[in-house]
Amino acid sequence: MIASKIVFLEVEPEDSEKVRQKFPTAKIENMVLTEKEVWEKYPDTEILCGFIYSTFSKKLIKNLPNLKQIVTRSVGYDHIDLAAAMARKIKVCNVPDYGAHVIAEHVFALLLSTIRCVSKGDNLVEECQFDFHGMRGIALKGKTLGLIGTGKIGKNVARIASLGFLMDVIAFDKFPDLESARENHFQYVDNLDEIWEKSDIISLHVPLLPDTKHLICKDSITKMKDGVILINTARGGLIETKSLILAARSEKIKYVALDVLEHEKNIRKYRELIELPNVVITPHIAFYADDSMNKMFSEAFASIDRFLNGEKLEHEVFGV
Repeated sequence: MIASKIVFLEVEPEDSEKVRQKFPTAKIENMVLTEKEVWEKYPDTEILCGFIYSTFSKKLIKNLPNLKQIVTRSVGYDHIDLAAAMARKIKVCNVPDYGAHVIAEHVFALLLSTIRCVSKGDNLVEECQFDFHGMRGIALKGKTLGLIGTGKIGKNVARIASLGFLMDVIAFDKFPDLESARENHFQYVDNLDEIWEKSDIISLHVPLLPDTKHLICKDSITKMKDGVILINTARGGLIETKSLILAARSEKIKYVALDVLEHEKNIRKYRELIELPNVVITPHIAFYADDSMNKMFSEAFASIDRFLNGEKLEHEVFGV
């Protein structure tokens, strides 16, 4: 099978050359296109490869009659209408692990920047104030880290926390991996209430699904320790933002460290959260490192190659 109509969306300019070398005839878009722009500009598309800000809805799929494969260069695929793809027998592939260690490292970059007052200290020194008063930090050794989700990223976070920072790590997952727990020195708990009640620090590592949407809400926050620290590098929709603002303002949650927001395309809506002094937010960069970007593209390329060659797809999304 030969597909001559391959379109890559959301390609950083510095990554365009690797796409051209692999697929010389592919069309490359550096910007995020609307769905209408995609089907009007590339109506004959057979393979569509995008990232997290490209939406693959039922309407898009309907308006690309020749579409045969969708590849998202991300772990999550909640931006793809799987039912619509299944109805058309369109193959959908993701990149299950483009660098779990990279995202796990960013968890601790966020955590340390908050509890050790890195930004505040840097700002003071830039103002020629070399004074540590008012910036007493929090040590990690002996603290309890609660992980929600122990996929590849969660396991890496557990390893760094337990073996690197000598933290006590507990975790909740619907599908416990007991062997990994032994290897990485963490323990599973039976329910989320144990995470809320026992954790000094909570880190989220689950996909955004109907049963995980607003996992962090007024009810769950009420059950947490006073002064808990919350980290989210997964999906913004896991947290109900209004409740988070109230908890951060009252310091029920002492520090909030986020790489994702509930509405990332309209962050002005949550300016109140962004401006809180105990909140640190990065613009969805946990994945954005040299190792992960290279693997992201190489895995996407492999999925396209296998499809073109009629081979079994290693990273086909379940249910499609």
